[in-house]
Amino acid sequence: MANLFAMRSQPKLLDETAWVGHYLRGTGMEMYTDYLSTAFTGMTFAQIAEFMFVKLKLLIFAVEVRDDVAESKIVINPNTRVRIEDGTLGFFIADSAVDVKRAYYYCRLCHDDVTDIRRIKQCKCKTIGYKPPSNLNGRKKKHYETDSRPISPVATESGSLGNGHLGGSLRHSPKEIDMEVKKYDVTGMFHWCECRDIEKCVLSRSEAAMTVLNSHVVVCIFADDNSPIIGLQSFVMPLRSSNFHYHELKHIVLLGNLGYIRREWDKLCNFPKIDVLDGSPLNRADLRAVNINLCDMAVILSANTASWTQDSSLTDKETIMASLNIKAMLFDESVAMLQDTSGLMPFEVVARNANAAMLQRPGCDSGTNIPMITEILNDTSAQYLDQDDDDDPDVELYITQPFACGTCFAISVLDSIMSAAYFNPRSLTLIRTLVTGGATPDLELILAEGAGMKGGKCTPESLKNRDRCRVAQLPIYNGPFVEFAESGGCYGDLFTHALKQYGILCFGVYRFRDSNLTSAGANPSAKRYVITNPPYEFLVFSTDILFTFLPFEHATTRRQKKKRRQPRSSDLAAETAGTEGGGGDRAGEGVYPSDAHQMRSGYLNK
Repeated sequence: MANLFAMRSQPKLLDETAWVGHYLRGTGMEMYTDYLSTAFTGMTFAQIAEFMFVKLKLLIFAVEVRDDVAESKIVINPNTRVRIEDGTLGFFIADSAVDVKRAYYYCRLCHDDVTDIRRIKQCKCKTIGYKPPSNLNGRKKKHYETDSRPISPVATESGSLGNGHLGGSLRHSPKEIDMEVKKYDVTGMFHWCECRDIEKCVLSRSEAAMTVLNSHVVVCIFADDNSPIIGLQSFVMPLRSSNFHYHELKHIVLLGNLGYIRREWDKLCNFPKIDVLDGSPLNRADLRAVNINLCDMAVILSANTASWTQDSSLTDKETIMASLNIKAMLFDESVAMLQDTSGLMPFEVVARNANAAMLQRPGCDSGTNIPMITEILNDTSAQYLDQDDDDDPDVELYITQPFACGTCFAISVLDSIMSAAYFNPRSLTLIRTLVTGGATPDLELILAEGAGMKGGKCTPESLKNRDRCRVAQLPIYNGPFVEFAESGGCYGDLFTHALKQYGILCFGVYRFRDSNLTSAGANPSAKRYVITNPPYEFLVFSTDILFTFLPFEHATTRRQKKKRRQPRSSDLAAETAGTEGGGGDRAGEGVYPSDAHQMRSGYLNK
């Protein structure tokens, strides 16, 4: 997403066969908005997305709709109930605004038999008052007419909005939703629980070890009692979005200064599955206590920016040292065996077992294999995060291996997002929709007033807000796309298969950096990099992971999910719990308590 909103020109491809070439092609992709041609009126979003990808070489991922009170709303990957009407605004990922014009100029009479997409231009069938496509990065485009057309609402057959499954299965009404856990905030946008006292959520080192943490998120925080607030609520909220089912929520462990976390706790106390360990991210005993080698993601943050103001090069000293310290740790392979559905296994393990129906992921024996992302303030600090890369110190941040592989996040990335929001207000709404699935006016008012999260009753109106897509990572070698792992194929065939069979919209590939190393003596890295919007003919590997917009499907029950039946998007959500949900309650392994203290007595009794 950082690359999609960045303001940069099309980079020069260094080598089409190397990972750098594939990555740089993706960095040239940007987000645009444009109105859809009348040729698409009456079609479903899935039909349009498939047609545009195959015929027009465009990727559309969202449309703007209006509800009953004429309030605009961005809906990602809408379900089959949504029918496109005249003047619908679409959101695209494309190389340039010239390419996006094809979505508006396309004419069924004039362009139906056109094979060269460059010939899809304005025809004489009708008089077109064209509004220029809006680049969400704010760069100005030339030679476009400026008169605009009114936006007509996008209607739904049922009168309601939302995202859902495309496969034709019956939709569940809100009353049929799994009622085992039904606590949400008053807007229905996030999971919610009664306010918990921080003292009951604090784990000692021994208690953390007895909790048997696995497949969780470890947040390492460098701060003291006087450090400025960094806003942990904003970090936690997307992980507690209501379009996750409760059993998919990752357990979160905050490792840092208790005095600092206490100052932010009033904004965190209403989120479930959060525990605190009073310790230091540099202390290996604390890291082992929270099972850092079994986590699905370790995040390193710092609020201590004022102590190094005299020398800016030392600003990221603590976070870099913490990252290198974790990578240097060694672990016992026999500590645990986890069912791997996250696609985060080392390359050599996946390559040997790509056709296996079920893979076992050992606990990482080395810290270098732990999924981790480090926050840095200075772009130049990225060169210190990976000791085995060969990046030029003077190269731009987005080309460095830590950024391309997703192991670092720089504050400078927010500058591009701020610029994009200035030139196009929709960009900020789009980012919020992509990360959290959206927001409601009531939620905006509650957060603006600083009242914190408020619980509410599960009404049909509030539960409708759960029905929205989320970003998910789906491995090819395990799940509904296993046929492509066994026989290979091109990305375009997989794209259309996912869209038709499951209502899943693919928009990128997460590939091993050294996937081309197949010789016996090679020592491939476990690092992956992002390929945004590959072309139709792009070859996929069995070890690849797909970036997708996964439709939400109302939960039935855990017992019903275990019955044998055709795979559905709800199954995909459960299978990919290790990638973006599933805080430990995974197929009966390592059950997590919503409050760790509730199960400590059970462990002690055993």
